[in-house]
Amino acid sequence: MRFRRALRAELPLLQEIERAAGEPFRAFGMEPVADDEPPPLPLLERYRLDGRCWVAADGETDPPVGYLIADRVDSAAHIEQVSVTPAASRRGVGRGLIDHLAGWAGHQGLAALTLTSFAEVPWNAPYYARLGFRTLAEHEIGEGLRAIRAQEAEHGLDRWPRVCMRRELPIGTGQ
Repeated sequence: MRFRRALRAELPLLQEIERAAGEPFRAFGMEPVADDEPPPLPLLERYRLDGRCWVAADGETDPPVGYLIADRVDSAAHIEQVSVTPAASRRGVGRGLIDHLAGWAGHQGLAALTLTSFAEVPWNAPYYARLGFRTLAEHEIGEGLRAIRAQEAEHGLDRWPRVCMRRELPIGTGQ
């Protein structure tokens, strides 16, 4: 699996990946999550142009099977979205994208990775915990993450338990 910056022509494929990755939420009674629209093309293009949109593909010219977009939040690389098509799940694609981001974040001088996640969905918080993320206590949540959580609540995501998570990065290793 190769991890690289997304190409402009691939952005519609990222939306398809997002839609497919959302389908398993239906089994948890989370139809609004499954039906949520993927990031619009202009937003994905902004991430791409800023160098914060990566894809996973079998080869350099193969279509992506997963993607990750990230922001800088509270001195950390914040995973805004990571999605893998169900056909490629359980092959280390999500882990690889997150590790790729960790390398980028280390080179940017960022101390950690953060994300927000559903606490009780197996491929969300429990999965991220296996990748070295820990759930933040309320007093550990910075202003940036609080603002993200407020936006999520406005979007209706608080119908299900949510958590903020963080994975520290080794200092001075570039990862």
